[in-house]
Amino acid sequence: MKHIDSRILGIGAVIVVLAFIPILAGNFTVSLFNDIGIGALVALGLVLLTGIGGVTSFGQAAFVGIAAYTSAWLTTVYDLSPWISLFAALLLTGLSALAIGMLTLRLGGHFLALSTIAWGLSITIVFGNIDALGRHTGLSNIPPLFIGNWSLASPHLMFYMIWILVGLALLFSHNLLNSRPGRAMRGLRGGSTLLASVGANAYSVRLTLFITAALLAGIAGWLYAHTYRFVSPSPFDVRASIEYLLMAVAGGLGHLVGALVGSAIVLLLKNGLQDVLPLLTQQAGQLDAIVFAGLFIALLHFARSGLMGFVARWRSRHKRTGSTPVIHRAPAKPLPNRQLPQRGTPVLSVKGAVKRFGGLVAVDHVSFNVNAGEIVGLIGPNGAGKSTMFNLLTCTLPMTSGQVRFLNHDLAGMAQRKVARLGLARTFQHVKLRPHMSLLDNVALGAHSRCHAGVLRAGLRLDRAEEAQILHEAYRQLERIGLSDRAHELAGSLPLGTQRILEIARALAADPVLLVLDEPAAGLRRKEKIALGELLQKLRSEGVTILIVEHDMDFVMKLVDRLVVMNFGAKLLEGLPSAVRADERVQAAYLGSVV
Repeated sequence: MKHIDSRILGIGAVIVVLAFIPILAGNFTVSLFNDIGIGALVALGLVLLTGIGGVTSFGQAAFVGIAAYTSAWLTTVYDLSPWISLFAALLLTGLSALAIGMLTLRLGGHFLALSTIAWGLSITIVFGNIDALGRHTGLSNIPPLFIGNWSLASPHLMFYMIWILVGLALLFSHNLLNSRPGRAMRGLRGGSTLLASVGANAYSVRLTLFITAALLAGIAGWLYAHTYRFVSPSPFDVRASIEYLLMAVAGGLGHLVGALVGSAIVLLLKNGLQDVLPLLTQQAGQLDAIVFAGLFIALLHFARSGLMGFVARWRSRHKRTGSTPVIHRAPAKPLPNRQLPQRGTPVLSVKGAVKRFGGLVAVDHVSFNVNAGEIVGLIGPNGAGKSTMFNLLTCTLPMTSGQVRFLNHDLAGMAQRKVARLGLARTFQHVKLRPHMSLLDNVALGAHSRCHAGVLRAGLRLDRAEEAQILHEAYRQLERIGLSDRAHELAGSLPLGTQRILEIARALAADPVLLVLDEPAAGLRRKEKIALGELLQKLRSEGVTILIVEHDMDFVMKLVDRLVVMNFGAKLLEGLPSAVRADERVQAAYLGSVV
């Protein structure tokens, strides 16, 4: 409660200070703060896109230019109201981002970053070669904004409009990140397989984030056009895009407020150097870029995660330890649950599954069934083909031939996210949690496919009832695994054994028909294995159907109802644990000796 109160007091203090700046400061200072606010909007989009989504863009200034030119052209040529041109500017910016994103976002690594440079360059070249847009001389005499009959031509009055929009954009972004679509965005760095396992489409999430960042840049472009009332290509070139990216990095890519702080750092530093360097040398024009780069490198050397990242680390080191905070859960209607099949009903059927990698046969005509209410173990020595079989079941890999049916659905060619939505939930051999998200948020991510709120509803807080349901379900699953008292801790602070159990809770939040575990005992100590076994037995008693792909034979022998043994890609044996343990072929292939 004290943390919330201090944060509210801090926000209130900032609002009061900003309110008095136009009253107390001169034109130059007010104009500088206007630039900081406009830059902060673009940097905020980059915090979302690059810091949260992991997509580095060197072309955001192009979106600023698209919106600025659109509004300038419509208001000067067609005498439209700037408020009408705002919608047109955002529409054209959003459509441009959609087209560019669809063309480039499937690229990976440095190819994606290079593509942003390409379209950032091309769009400004287009601006400079269209007669209707004034070519390289640009468009002038852009009308100021009006609220009724009240003109905002003065920088002092425009200051309030800019900073109100900055505040609303920050609030929208905060609401978005703490919502269903926001958790999917924060999960992007975990990889497309992680998001697909909870029923989300990583490409669609990334594209949505790309468009959102472009729209924030579009608002900045509209403000720029009607603040300075003149546009030309140069403020929207790749150099400007790099500057916006520097703002986001300097402030802290992992922090929304970092956009505001970074914009202030970059613009104040640039203006300060322009004032100081002429007093020291006659070559100030040649040295300012070098000095700026040196100071920026020094900042990153001492605060690699930006200024806000440095502040966050300092606060965590000096944070006083105290009692565990009381968790207040808002009342919510439970999410609807699936109708689970009756015990003994076939849930998963594998017939003649084959997977070839060139001349290597990794899975060779494997067949088995999993029935509702039982725990089945798929075991075998290293290289037996267990992991490949697991990937076939979850549609992470396509089958060469054969058939896998889940709840009477043929999974051949089906996307992994669609399989997850059918009710097949999975964990990973190498734990895939988001370490900087809380336990609660990691588990809530598992319920993604059970709800439908989108970006607009989330940002405007129109999803509160649905969000309360998701968090209620996440708390319920944390209680189920005994971690509800640690709901607000960061997942990265947990030991490996607890992380594996947390991953199971995330899978359970999807309300699965079948829970598929990929080597859940790998790397666990004896006590952690005992705790995991007790949890899985508890889940079976509650009606959860479980398939365990495991290397640790001792762990599964005491746990499962049936075992399927693989060796060299083929099924060696299927039966009760006692019969499998006694089989000489299993002992020779798996144990290496007779037990």
